[in-house]
Amino acid sequence: YATAAPMKSLLRSRPVQYLLPRLMGRYLWLILHTNRWTLDGAENFAPHGAGSPAVFSFWHEHLPLMPALAMLARRSPAYRPAPIHTLVSKHRDGQVIGAVVRQFGIEPVLGSSSRGGATGLRQLLHLLLRGAMIGMTPDGPRGPRRQAAKGVAQLAALAGVPILPCAARTSRRIVLNTWDHMALPLPFGRGVVVCGPAIAVPRDGWREALPAITTAMNQAADRADQL
Repeated sequence: YATAAPMKSLLRSRPVQYLLPRLMGRYLWLILHTNRWTLDGAENFAPHGAGSPAVFSFWHEHLPLMPALAMLARRSPAYRPAPIHTLVSKHRDGQVIGAVVRQFGIEPVLGSSSRGGATGLRQLLHLLLRGAMIGMTPDGPRGPRRQAAKGVAQLAALAGVPILPCAARTSRRIVLNTWDHMALPLPFGRGVVVCGPAIAVPRDGWREALPAITTAMNQAADRADQL
């Protein structure tokens, strides 16, 4: 505890808040460009990369690697350029993540899929209806791990678009001792992004869809681990 307070104070300092996202962004760029990437489930991604709207849903533990999907999408000849947005927490950690993903052409929307996220979800709905690509971590920002909160189903139901369950892994990684077991990716290995079959969410049946969403996302995560 004696060392925790000074560390928190350091992380809140203006120089660290300025430098940390840039250092993380440089490291993530290294990861994206030194791993050999495969897109598993390209047939599931193809219609949405070509412009059919969807909510790209992935567990919080995969968040650092999801810019790889944007990278792979932009390499596809069928890709239709569209704004990419993702929901991040209003907490300081979320703002750091937002600053990192912005370096990869992904614009953050501050909010939550579970607590106090009404404003964020309204912004995402507006963006979806305008043709943007939307990414969400339904178990973020604080868990429980691998349990989908209601926001992702509500958003898909209101927008009338499906949910595309996604996951990503690298062959070389260090698993962190965090609530979500987030993996720190390492360079010079293999990377995979998994896109499972899209899940339709009825407008009046989003509650009933939550178990299927959780199951599909876990299947995508398990597939990424296996590959």
